[in-house]
Amino acid sequence: MRVLITGGSGFVGRRLCERLLARGDRVDVVSRSPSKAARTLPGECQVRDSAMGSIETPPEAIVNLAGESIAGKRWSETQKKRLLASRVEATTTLVEFCRAIEKTGKPLPTVMVSGSAMGYYGDQGSRVVDEQTPPHAEFAHRLCAQWEAAAEPVTALGVRLALLRTGLVLDADGGTLAKMLPPFKFGLGGRFGDGRQFMPWVHRDDLVEAILYLIDQPSLEGPFNGSAPHPVTNAEFTRTLARQLHRPALFPVPAFALKAGLGEMSRLLLTGADMRPARLQGAGFDFRYPTLEDALKEILADA
Repeated sequence: MRVLITGGSGFVGRRLCERLLARGDRVDVVSRSPSKAARTLPGECQVRDSAMGSIETPPEAIVNLAGESIAGKRWSETQKKRLLASRVEATTTLVEFCRAIEKTGKPLPTVMVSGSAMGYYGDQGSRVVDEQTPPHAEFAHRLCAQWEAAAEPVTALGVRLALLRTGLVLDADGGTLAKMLPPFKFGLGGRFGDGRQFMPWVHRDDLVEAILYLIDQPSLEGPFNGSAPHPVTNAEFTRTLARQLHRPALFPVPAFALKAGLGEMSRLLLTGADMRPARLQGAGFDFRYPTLEDALKEILADA
C-alpha cells in the first residue's frame, strides 16, 4: 500500500513512517521543508513539498497530521488564526488533491485518517467522555471542529474518513513528556493548579497502531478518541511519573501563575476531559499500554 502523510516528520509522523515501512508499505511525506524532513526520516520515504507531487502514483491511504504546535506560542488572536489556518488549509489541500485525482481517472485513496484532538470536547470537568459527548464551546473546540469539518468533503468523493481525536502523546523523545521530564528528574515537579483536571494520554506506539488499525479496517469511519482507556487526573499523572523516576513531586504550579504566564493557553494545562476510546475498543482495538504505569515503565526503562 502507498500511504501519503502530512506532518510525517513530526513526533507521531516519524514513528508512523517507520511502522509503515517495516510492514512493507510505501510512504510519501508532504513537508513544507522537504530537505529538512528528509534528514529526520528513513531514506525509503519519498518527501515532497506538495501532495500534488504524488498525483501520478496516487496513494491508497492518506494520514493527515499537519498543524502548527498548539502549545508553541501564547494564544494571541494572531496566533489563534495561525493555529486554525495551519490545520484547515492543510486539510482542505488534501481534499482538493483527491478531487484532482478523480479528474485524472486514477483510483482515489480508499481512506483518509485525519487528525483532531481531545480539545474537541473542551472542558468537561469530571464527566466521562466518549465520541457522543456534546462539546463545551471554547477556542480548543472551535479549532478542532473546523479542522474536522475541513476533512468532511472527502466523503462525497467516496473516500472513507476517520477522525482521530488524540490525547497527550507520550514518549521520551518529544511531546509533553519530554518537556516534563527535566524538572521531575531533579525532584522539582508537581501538579498544575489543584490537579483535579483530567489528562487523557496515549503511548505514541499505541497511537501509531491505532492509525494503522483505522487504515486497515474498512468499516471504521467517523470520530475516534485516540487515548488510552484509563485517563488520569493531573495529580495522578504527576504522582505516577514521580514514582517511576523515584523522585518526589512536591512543587505544584499554582493556577494563577499559569494564567499569568500563559494567558488563555493555560486552559490546556488547567482543564481537561475524562476521555475514553469507546469506539476504538468497540471495534476490537487492543492497547498495548492501557495504564499510565504500563506506559511510563516502558518509556522510562532507561531513564
